[in-house]
Amino acid sequence: MIKTVELTKVFRTEEVETTALNKVSFEITDREFVAIMGPSGCGKSTLLNILGLLDNPSGGEYYFLDKEVSGYSEKQRANLRKRNIGFVFQNFNLIDELSVFENIELPLIYLGMSTSDRKKRVEEVLEQMQIMHRRNHFPLQLSGGQQQRVAVCRAVVAKPSIILADEPTGNLDSTHGDEVMNLLENLNKNGTTIIMVTHSQRDASYAQRVIRLFDGQIVTEDKAAEFVLASTTA
Repeated sequence: MIKTVELTKVFRTEEVETTALNKVSFEITDREFVAIMGPSGCGKSTLLNILGLLDNPSGGEYYFLDKEVSGYSEKQRANLRKRNIGFVFQNFNLIDELSVFENIELPLIYLGMSTSDRKKRVEEVLEQMQIMHRRNHFPLQLSGGQQQRVAVCRAVVAKPSIILADEPTGNLDSTHGDEVMNLLENLNKNGTTIIMVTHSQRDASYAQRVIRLFDGQIVTEDKAAEFVLASTTA
């Protein structure tokens, strides 16, 4: 589903050149749940932006759904992105002026779906995520856990094949964090590929595999159970 070959990302200014990713190569298969870990500044978010077709690499190859997309234009990336990828962010990124229903509906409007089909799809997701009773509320009327639940609804409403989650529990307490991780785990069990950036070993334990970055390079790649065991015995 996803493959990178010596992926490189370099940021340049007039005075400084910073290598955020240095020849990163790995594969993620269909229906896999992968956690990407590492210290701040190691390249996690840069990698997620490239995987999510929000940015292009400086070098190397990126295969998305068997297409080499590293040189795609923004328009080409946007077309692939809106039909195949859902995003879940640490800060929720909901629009305060829109209701829960309207926030979730947005991706379907971008896809050009009819009003009746949008209503049906949004209501299905609201029921699935058990938040139908909040459909007419606004984000600021919700708890952090409820806002992230809405963000997950928005990410899955277009039925993407991949969800990219960037620190999805970073602003939540442990109880609400576990709720969100259980949602992601269930989505994965139902066939959605999940790629998650996290600092949390607890969250990483939900994944099947953990890729650890340091200074823009992969330093370890383990099954999640082996990673958690090594972390607890270190």
